Amino acid sequence: MEDFRIDKRVAIVTGASRGIGRAISERLAKDGRHVVLVARSVEGLSATEATIKSAGGSCEVRVCDMADGAAVTALVEGVAETHGRLDILVNNAGITRDTLLLRMTDEQWDEVMAVNLRAVFMACRAALRPMMRGKFGRIVNLGSVSGISGNPGQANYAAAKAALGGFTKTIAKEMGAKGITANVIAPGFIETEMTDALGDVVKAAVLPNIPAKRFGQPAEIAAVVAFATSDEAAYMTAQVIVVDGGMAA
Repeated sequence: MEDFRIDKRVAIVTGASRGIGRAISERLAKDGRHVVLVARSVEGLSATEATIKSAGGSCEVRVCDMADGAAVTALVEGVAETHGRLDILVNNAGITRDTLLLRMTDEQWDEVMAVNLRAVFMACRAALRPMMRGKFGRIVNLGSVSGISGNPGQANYAAAKAALGGFTKTIAKEMGAKGITANVIAPGFIETEMTDALGDVVKAAVLPNIPAKRFGQPAEIAAVVAFATSDEAAYMTAQVIVVDGGMAA
C-alpha cells in the first residue's frame, strides 16, 4: 500500500478507467486526495494510475463488478477499513443498453438498473457509516441530461439517471446535520469514447441544440466534481447540477 498523509481525504471513484471517471480521478489526485480507482479490470485502470503517480499523486487500484451488489458493499467497506476513513464517494460507473422501448428486453432494463442505480444505492449505503464516524462526507452521483429531458432509445438509462435525483436528495436530507453532502452532477454531451461511438451523423444533429456550440470536455466535469467534493462545498447539497453547455435549459 502506498504511503499517504493521514490527513489526506480518501476518495473512491468508480468507472475510473476512462472518460469522465478518469478525468475526475486525476483531478482529485491533483487536489491532494488519495484516490481509490475502481473498474472491472486492473488493465483498464493502469493508464489512470500511471498518470496520477507520474504527477506525484496518490492512488490505488481496486477491481469491482458494479453489477454485483455484494462486491460493491465489500469494496466500500474494505476501503474504509484499510484507511480508517472514507471521505468522498463518486459514483461514476455506468452502462448503456440502448434500444427503443418496444424492443427493450427485461435483461437490458435490469442490466442498466443494476449498474446505474442499484450499485449507487449499495455504495452510498456502505459509505455512510464511515463518513458519519469521520463527521465529513461528500457524495457525488453522476447523472445525465437524459435523466432530465429523456432520450429516444434510452428508457432504461434515462429512468436510472432520473431516479438518482430523488435518491441523492433524500441522502442529503437524512445526512445534512452530520457533515455529509450529496449532489448529482448531470453532464450533457461530453467528448469521450461513448460519444465517439455515436458517429458523425448523430453528433452533427446534436450540436445545433447546444448553445455553447461544442461538446464538453471530461476535465470540465471533473472541475465541478472537484468543487462538490471539497471542504468549501459544505453548504451545497441536494442539488442536481447540469453541465451541458445549455442544452437542457
